[in-house]
Amino acid sequence: MNLDKHDKAILNALQNNGRLTNQELADQIGLSPSACLRRFKALEDSGIIIGYRTLLDAKQLGMDLMALLHISMDKHTQTRFADFEDKVSRLPNVLECLLITGQTADYQLKVIVKDLQAYQELLLNHITQISGVSGVHTSFVLRKVVDKTAIPIS
Repeated sequence: MNLDKHDKAILNALQNNGRLTNQELADQIGLSPSACLRRFKALEDSGIIIGYRTLLDAKQLGMDLMALLHISMDKHTQTRFADFEDKVSRLPNVLECLLITGQTADYQLKVIVKDLQAYQELLLNHITQISGVSGVHTSFVLRKVVDKTAIPIS
């Protein structure tokens, strides 16, 4: 899909405030409400807009510890990776799982937990119990310096 300036404006506006009404969005980008809605639906239908989420403050919910885990696998087979990915995707404390290159690790996980005890439980009773996990290196996040969800669209 070729995006014009109005499509890009819609995407930028919605990334900044996903609760905009169609009227507010149309006013903001300078289109009629019907034209704005047509473009919005086309962006959804094309798969560029893939979903909607509410962002929560983890600290206010008692989730005070974020960690990045580098996971090494014992075998680099499709079956081993598929099993790992299936099991890790079921863990509610895993916010992100990335298959990576350029490191000694195969995966990077971003996890959030209440405290060190909860991290230990997650690590020892879940992550290291997944077949094929041969190593885990953990870095604890001290502070978020940049925390964006918006993709730059120009």
